Parts: sequence; C-alpha cells; structure tokens
Amino acid sequence: MAVTDVFLAGPEQASTVGRLLYDFNNEFETPGPTAEQFAARFRSLLVRDNVLVLLSGTAEAPTGFAFLTLRPTPYYDGTLAQLEELYVQPDLRDQGIGTDLLKTALLRVRERGAAEMHINVDEVDTDTRRFYERHGFTNIQPGKDYRMLCYLREL
Repeated sequence: MAVTDVFLAGPEQASTVGRLLYDFNNEFETPGPTAEQFAARFRSLLVRDNVLVLLSGTAEAPTGFAFLTLRPTPYYDGTLAQLEELYVQPDLRDQGIGTDLLKTALLRVRERGAAEMHINVDEVDTDTRRFYERHGFTNIQPGKDYRMLCYLREL
C-alpha cells in the first residue's frame, strides 16, 4: 500500500473541509449544518493553535480528513487530543488512507505536546471500532474489566 499524502489544512481549505464534513454527515444520515455553514466555522477554527485539520490527497482532490482539538488536562503536563472526526471518501476506503490520516494525526498532536488521544465511536459501528483497536486504541482502561462510555447532552 502506498503512503498517502497528508497535510495540515489552513483557513484557505475551509470550504473543502466543510464540504467533506457535510458529506460525512450526509453519508451517515446525521443532521447538521450545511457545507457552507461548516466552511464558515472552519475559517475561524483553522486559525487556532488548538485545532488541527489534516487533509489527505491534494488540496484540489482531497480524499479524506481528520479534525482534532487539543485541550488542557491536569492528568499530564501536555494536552489531551480529541479526534473529533476522521473521514475517507467511501469509494477510496480500504486503501490505507484512514491509517495514514490517523498516524499523521498522532504524530502532529504529539508534536504539539499531547499525551493522550480520545476518540468517540458509535457502539454499532464495529468496522470503525476494529480500525481504532487495530491502531492501539481501547475502550477498557488497564486493569479494569468494563468499557468506558461517552455521554453527551446538547445545550
């Protein structure tokens, strides 16, 4: 498998990232903002140093993206990274693009001082759970015999 080009997106790629996130939500029938609304929000997010968006492919023909945030934590001297979204276009899956995005994401957040990465995955999404587990992620803390869960509430 060839290594995919993965690069850090800047504000000039906000429309591209917005469209990819819209496509991701649309594929999984998740209601949300329009591609244009996402683009407007990414224009302000992509200038922050606690937000990273990685694109795979090229700026003209992106194949996927990873969206990450960093936040302070008292548990480490560094930050905690959250992989908010990782998406590869459906017809390009199973070619190593997601792996390249994830490996680059891990490298980039380590460079920015992150000590741990969190990822939320729907329980029914077994393929995605297997993907992250294959890359060393777990939902069971060492020494425990129960799964960690994520709860949310819209405000």
